[in-house]
Amino acid sequence: MSGLSAAMPLAHAAQGAAEQWYDVLGILVVAGLAATYGRGVHELWARRGAGAVLPRWRAAAFALGLLSVLGAQQGPIHDMAEDSLAGHMTQHMLLMLLAGPLLAAGGAALPLVVAVPRPVRGLVARARVTSAARWVRRPLNTALLTAGLYTVVLWAWHLPAPYRWVEDSAATHGAEHLSLVAVSWLLWSTLVGPHPARLSPPVGLLLLFVTGMAAAALGAMLTLAPAPIYPVQLLAGPDPLADQQLAGLVMWVPMDVVMLAAAVVLFLRWLTALDQRVPADRDLRPADDTAAEEVRA
Repeated sequence: MSGLSAAMPLAHAAQGAAEQWYDVLGILVVAGLAATYGRGVHELWARRGAGAVLPRWRAAAFALGLLSVLGAQQGPIHDMAEDSLAGHMTQHMLLMLLAGPLLAAGGAALPLVVAVPRPVRGLVARARVTSAARWVRRPLNTALLTAGLYTVVLWAWHLPAPYRWVEDSAATHGAEHLSLVAVSWLLWSTLVGPHPARLSPPVGLLLLFVTGMAAAALGAMLTLAPAPIYPVQLLAGPDPLADQQLAGLVMWVPMDVVMLAAAVVLFLRWLTALDQRVPADRDLRPADDTAAEEVRA
């Protein structure tokens, strides 16, 4: 027993050291991404003028997205995530509902491609014209694949066994955060990214509906479960079930609000586009009916 007690502090110390190294690695990844994106934006603006091709607001959004990733990984948010499941879920929502959309709004594809070496750009160009890439770029296929990937990643990391792995391993925790940011970035790129990569409003509404329902189902499961789904030692406070229920609400409510707001904006944008295509004073009656009325008159 004494040997086990002596080993536990050593295990916690090793885990703490691993977390520090992965924190440093995360900062380096964010810094590298910022440098690459910045170089690409500089190249584009040097050729076409500041704000051309990529508007300034998109560059600002990308910078804010990177800062959001760092903010969710450090400081009080990180401490909350270590203390409770509700804090852990708050961290996830910041990554998926703030950092992901901001990174997507940054329109990073073109700046990143411009910044990489020429041989890499050639590989990207050849990959884009393959039959598989063309199939993926079809709007409905893009929406279905994105919705499926987003749902699988979201649900997989919030099942009891993977959550236990995350708590036990700094590497798994890092992989979890990386995958959550990646699928959120992918999802919102199809909705708020530059026009060529953006889905049409009807397909975008379908994507939001599918992903929103999947996220709501997970939040409802955590909130309405009659008993803790996760091991009680991983939940906080004297009432583990309350921590799990609060975590479910932290996912359920913000996710639904953001998805609904995005759907309303997308629907209004669709109506505006239809109105611009079909002016209000245009006569939509068939030509034959119009001619017949003119003869009767």
